[in-house]
Amino acid sequence: MIVFVDESGLSERPCRARTWAPRGQTPVLQYRFNWKQLAVIAGVTHWRFYFRLFPGTIRSPQVIEFLKALQATIGCRLLIIWDGLQAHRSTLVHAYVEAQRGRIALERLPAYAPELNPVEYVWGYLKHHAMPNYCAADLGDVAHRARRNLRSMQRRPTLVRAFWQQAELF
Repeated sequence: MIVFVDESGLSERPCRARTWAPRGQTPVLQYRFNWKQLAVIAGVTHWRFYFRLFPGTIRSPQVIEFLKALQATIGCRLLIIWDGLQAHRSTLVHAYVEAQRGRIALERLPAYAPELNPVEYVWGYLKHHAMPNYCAADLGDVAHRARRNLRSMQRRPTLVRAFWQQAELF
């Protein structure tokens, strides 16, 4: 099974997008911002995607936890295609993959080519269509909203196919 994997970050700061407002009244987004961040990792197969949310940033233990969850959910040999993130290249991740005895194979995308990864389109849709201009009360609110929107996106197979089609155009 081919799985494209990528990570992204979410914070209390909203992703701005154009919106409607009465003429002459510019919309104002009011939010509180701190540097705490929520990390999300996702894997996209040809018909579905899987995700996990983590506080902070994605490091090797979180990558391994996600790979274990993918193996348990998908249940067959995996070809993981991802970028050159340091956590992907760590000795801990490579030791875990070696311990799987061929059940997981790894391939890296070329540098500076995010358009080849369909997961990038998941992040674009989440931030600019599902959660634009959303001013969260706190990081827990961001996590709740992101999880709800990602689950909603999972139930739309035509949307998942569209992410693949966008990546195939390049």
